[in-house]
Amino acid sequence: MTDVMDERLALTELTQKLGVEIDPELLSLALTHRSWAYENGQVPHNERLEFLGDAVLGQAVTVLLFTGHPELEEGALAKRRASVVSTVALAEIARGIGLGEHLRLGRGEDLTGGRDKDSILADTMEAVIGATYLSTGPEAATRLVLSLVEPLLANPERYGAAMDPKTSLQELAARTGAQPPVYSVSSTGPDHDRKFTATVVVGDVSAEGVGSSKKQAEMAAALRAWQELSGRA
Repeated sequence: MTDVMDERLALTELTQKLGVEIDPELLSLALTHRSWAYENGQVPHNERLEFLGDAVLGQAVTVLLFTGHPELEEGALAKRRASVVSTVALAEIARGIGLGEHLRLGRGEDLTGGRDKDSILADTMEAVIGATYLSTGPEAATRLVLSLVEPLLANPERYGAAMDPKTSLQELAARTGAQPPVYSVSSTGPDHDRKFTATVVVGDVSAEGVGSSKKQAEMAAALRAWQELSGRA
């Protein structure tokens, strides 16, 4: 009984952070990674909700940019949309609301840093958006999306950083007089499920990122380093 009460309290805290009411069962499903489902009798997991949430996210951001920026051409609109619907950007949003601590992960995924992996956080964020759509309808889901992405869109420098964090980090290092970024990458797990951890050092800043590919891990590390370095600048 205590575990159930603790989970309900945690879900309530999460919905308060999101500022929207979500059906507890749907929210729990949105937080269920396939690794947890596999270890618990092949119960349903969040990938269908992720599919729905991806569509809701894309539409909401597209309409926002189209109506809010009549001066921008299609290419510029596409770049801005990409900057806030990318895996890296969604993972950052998820970290901002502490989503990782609420994930239902399999033991192996949990032990290898799954709660802070960009791909898992981004997919879960989309699943939460999908759960919101089903719980409260399209208008509430759109409001949630806008509340999450508008802070990112308010900072023009983020457009480049979110889409190409390695280049942005290199350019920022040059502007601030820091040494060029140096990356190192390690990997664990079997070939079919390999996980990569990248570390980037630029000046006295060191940051780490995790991903399902070397490139993804380096991008995650670069964005974190860019955020810290730009904050100082």
